[in-house]
Amino acid sequence: MPIAETPWWDKARHADRRPALLARNRIQKAFRTWFEEEGFLEVDPNAMQVSPGNETHLHAFETIIRDYDGTGHTRYLHTSPEFAMKKLLAAGEEKIFAFAHVWRNREDSPKHANEFTMLEWYRTGESYEVLMQDCARLLALAAEAAGTTTLRWRESTCDATLPPERLSVTDAIQRYAGIALMDTVDADGTGNTESLRAATEAAGLRTAPDDTWSDLLSRLIVEKVEPHLGHGRATILDRYPVSEAALARRTPDDPRTAERFELYACGVELANGFGELTDPVEQRKRFEADMTEKERIYSERYPLDEDFLAALAQMPQASGIAMGFDRIVMLATAAPTLDLVQWAPLR
Repeated sequence: MPIAETPWWDKARHADRRPALLARNRIQKAFRTWFEEEGFLEVDPNAMQVSPGNETHLHAFETIIRDYDGTGHTRYLHTSPEFAMKKLLAAGEEKIFAFAHVWRNREDSPKHANEFTMLEWYRTGESYEVLMQDCARLLALAAEAAGTTTLRWRESTCDATLPPERLSVTDAIQRYAGIALMDTVDADGTGNTESLRAATEAAGLRTAPDDTWSDLLSRLIVEKVEPHLGHGRATILDRYPVSEAALARRTPDDPRTAERFELYACGVELANGFGELTDPVEQRKRFEADMTEKERIYSERYPLDEDFLAALAQMPQASGIAMGFDRIVMLATAAPTLDLVQWAPLR
């Protein structure tokens, strides 16, 4: 039977996969030790939630909880433990982390899985730049636990011991696409679609008549920017336009951008960090706009978690980040696909 058709529980195939799985355990242990030494408390949020998250392009798994009389209540498997963990910050916790299983529909590729492990952590009263330092340390720890200094995915390598390059989205678009992105953004953060469309087409990318400004920016990042990130050393792609950072606060020096960054290694996105937005009025406005856009594109929308919005009013200033733990292991063990570093993958 070809290896692609051999089940993961076949003894010979499991023997091939086992070294990477043992490395996964070592990496997780090293991460836990580091967080505990840094004064973090590990938490374990429930996966079933009123809302799975309210980002336009994330898709959840929906279920019905039945009462004894058969009455049903719609619930969702979370796409991130974010809402629950921020409620814990509102409750008084200050430094928390979680290894959480999360579920995302419409995601299945060598770098994706419908169920995967997310490492998420929060620091109250600290800048989101501290999270960048955390990321650098965790990359080095992951490589060390796997017995290497090099992260690898397919033909790309990244020295996990080097400090990451830090690059703003604006500078990245200028460098790799030749576009002055902020010239297409109004003072209130609204993007000028036709202006960016013309620049995108001039850069040689196709566009569609119904593309929004956000659609065009996403295409530029995916096709022009991401292929260049995280080679040789990790890259921190920083200061996203505020329209692309629904849960992040605005940067103090330019309200058109937000305190959001993503971590890349070997061209693979590994983490998404924020200086957290704690204004419930602004957060509601952003969620509602995202759900309107989701309904336009996908003909579906998710409810807002009213408890989460209420908790934001009591939540202290904080920074938080979500890291794809399986992806970190995949790069540290040079595995070509995500399922090779999951103990019992679906496929």
